[in-house]
Amino acid sequence: MKKIMQKGLALSVSKGFTLVELLIVIALLGALAIGLIGALDPFEQLKKGTDTGTRNSVSEIHSAIIRYYALKGYMPWCSDALSCPGTTHPSSTALSVAPMSGALAEIVTTGELKSNFTTINEAELGKVFITADATDITACYQPTSKSFLSDANTKYMQNGIEDTVTCNTTDHKCYWCVK
Repeated sequence: MKKIMQKGLALSVSKGFTLVELLIVIALLGALAIGLIGALDPFEQLKKGTDTGTRNSVSEIHSAIIRYYALKGYMPWCSDALSCPGTTHPSSTALSVAPMSGALAEIVTTGELKSNFTTINEAELGKVFITADATDITACYQPTSKSFLSDANTKYMQNGIEDTVTCNTTDHKCYWCVK
């Protein structure tokens, strides 16, 4: 401690902080950190990231099916334009099961999806549902994050039919769809 004389007054000057000052600063920083973690909700952020990836895959698959139809003149789950009656179209069919698993392979073969699409998105394939008829395609998935559950486009049943009555409840059995 160094004493300084200024106009007859003795002042003490010390370098550093006292233990009490350090404890106060640490307590304030801890309170801010806890508040920030609570506000960000890391589990919700993980769900949001997963939903974003799945939503992008749904849009990509929907577009690929439309491009495939434009290229071939029939849907990828059909063997040709004449052998695809209305009963063979998928209805709330997950991408991980037939006929959609075969259709995905066919879409990849034509180059409308990347060759590693099914490998990269393997965990998501069972969560994406396709409903189609001869000319209309709907691709849906069920979101898990709060922000996607409250999205205006999360108002459908698994088969792509709009359901604004049930989807307004808290059961969260609503799907986000691309039509």
